[in-house]
Amino acid sequence: MELLVAYKDDPAGNNMATYLSQNMKKDGDIFRGENYDLLIIPTPAIKADWLEEKYDYDGYIFLSKHAAESGVLALTCHSTGNFSEAKFGGNYQQMAVPHPDIQKKYLQKLWENRSQFSEFQITIEATHHGPTALSKPAIFIEIGTTEKQWTDVSLCNSIAKIVDQILSEKIPSNPVAICFGGTHYPEKFTKELLEGKHALGTVMPKHALDNLDEKLFSHILERNKNASAVLLDWAGLGQNKTKVMELVETTNLEVVKL
Repeated sequence: MELLVAYKDDPAGNNMATYLSQNMKKDGDIFRGENYDLLIIPTPAIKADWLEEKYDYDGYIFLSKHAAESGVLALTCHSTGNFSEAKFGGNYQQMAVPHPDIQKKYLQKLWENRSQFSEFQITIEATHHGPTALSKPAIFIEIGTTEKQWTDVSLCNSIAKIVDQILSEKIPSNPVAICFGGTHYPEKFTKELLEGKHALGTVMPKHALDNLDEKLFSHILERNKNASAVLLDWAGLGQNKTKVMELVETTNLEVVKL
């Protein structure tokens, strides 16, 4: 069973959690449900590396706000991890275990309902921030991008309904790919998630590739044990194209250039 997690002082996460908990039974600090449980935590979600010490679940889905300096309205989801220093939770050069099939199902369901969210960019983000130490799969589902959206109860309820819907249905199993290249909002990988056959594991963007070496690459593979392919934003690998290819060629993973 999945555990949904929201930080009590995150307005978007808390609004989603409030909606979902209406029909759930409170049992101590956990809201119990038929298809998932829910927890509201007193500390920021990006620093919830402690979560597994107290709550043992198959996976963790964090309900969260999304902020961006651009101010572009966005509905996003992404796996977590730090390719270098841990500025926003988690540990140095540590990846969390991604949640590929749930991410794919969620983004596809969001896209199916895009007429409700015409003002918003629907996209994944590259892997970033904490928590990173959990041994079970984790994903962030986020509402952006300003206080106005985070406190929009109707918007938060609409996203919460989609979360509830996908977790109330069977989650299809897909071939999983690790991704390299592109921007923080990777259009090619988002398109693959929506239209292609692959679900996505760790997504390492172009701006992080200077940090990639054998040790970090090995760690990424370890945290993506179910991956069968590597997707490369071929034009978005920059000066690290040769290094990435040399590392990828040491594996038996299928290589797909986008």
